[in-house]
Amino acid sequence: MSAPHPESAQATWDKPARLRRLLRERIARAGRGVSTLIAPGVYDAYGARMVQHAGFEAVYMTGNGVSASLLGKPDVGLVDLTMITAHARRVAACVDLPLICDADTGYGAAAAIRRTVEEFEAAGVAAIHIEDQQSPKRCAQFPGARAVLPFDEAVTRIAAAVAARAPTGLLVIGRTDCAASMGLDEAIRRAQAFADAGADAVFVELKAHEHVLDDIRTVTQRIRIPCMINLDSGGPLATLRFPDLAELGIALAIYPGLLRNALGYTMREALGHLRNDGSTAAMRDRMLTGAEYSGYLGLAEVEEWENRFPA
Repeated sequence: MSAPHPESAQATWDKPARLRRLLRERIARAGRGVSTLIAPGVYDAYGARMVQHAGFEAVYMTGNGVSASLLGKPDVGLVDLTMITAHARRVAACVDLPLICDADTGYGAAAAIRRTVEEFEAAGVAAIHIEDQQSPKRCAQFPGARAVLPFDEAVTRIAAAVAARAPTGLLVIGRTDCAASMGLDEAIRRAQAFADAGADAVFVELKAHEHVLDDIRTVTQRIRIPCMINLDSGGPLATLRFPDLAELGIALAIYPGLLRNALGYTMREALGHLRNDGSTAAMRDRMLTGAEYSGYLGLAEVEEWENRFPA
């Protein structure tokens, strides 16, 4: 499947509202007798095109991957609002899928969070998640526990994001990273408060451990709104199949590291062969052809458009 070319300015103008409505309706049913919505993680527009071609219904833009892609740096709070929303605008524009974005801590307190929501909405993003980490933040999957905001401040930030959005604005997902430091009950208390503050979904970040599936089931049973879960932390999560996710009550499953780690592995292999063999022969059967590459990027659509309006 490839992104349709815009038939009119009105169609382009309506796209963000349409995709936000689609996402809201889809996650409202997911994990409650309906299949989980799967959103593979990407860090650029090329990856988003690949996700769409693969037939997925949504795409997730990972802050960790964006930090690696744009800065070549780890996810330690170096990507600012201007950088990530400019990047998100290009990603959202190239596909006809809801784009869910990592908005870190919201980039500040109430006034900054209002601007965060406005900028992501202007970029055409369908949903953002805002976490309760203290600044400077660090990737939740790094070793150790994260320091988080006091309860009331964390809830206030989600309430500010909800109040800031436009009538057809993006979905707000309240995320808590406190489970590792404060326990699952506190994470659920915060998630429930995010729901009461108007969040459309909640994201309890969990690290892999022996009983993580029991923790997920507890979260989804005790929280009344859709639950988003990160499936990349390994352990028991690594073997879950799509029906298992729905049975656990997960509405939205993200795989932030899938493509960045798979592509990193492939890049290392390809460069190693070139350096050691002096040729690319060993990689040829594991590379796209030029025609396949152009097809994923929609070259035929561009050429059709050019033929309609010859210069």
